[in-house]
Amino acid sequence: MAFQFKLNERLGIHIPILERDWDDYSLAEQAQILKQWEHYRSDIPGRIKELERLIERKQEALNEEADFECSCRLNDEIAELASIINDLNIWFRIQEETQTEKAHQ
Repeated sequence: MAFQFKLNERLGIHIPILERDWDDYSLAEQAQILKQWEHYRSDIPGRIKELERLIERKQEALNEEADFECSCRLNDEIAELASIINDLNIWFRIQEETQTEKAHQ
């Protein structure tokens, strides 16, 4: 098989691992990949909500934190979680962009 889905530990979702460029897959293969991707893609909104709740808890802790080093650590953790959310939003849009590109060809 020329593709698989692998759990990305950082993102907390399965992402596609393609062995060739998208256009090198047949339409049937693309459809199969997209079908599987839709299953994994549906996990993204829940994962984002989970991370947003974690950010809120860390922000509450940051508001109460008096120690500068701990504040910096919490700030770094919040920034990393926000970065993960941004990456998840990009992954969520991938199928939409692929379908839009095909519709305009």
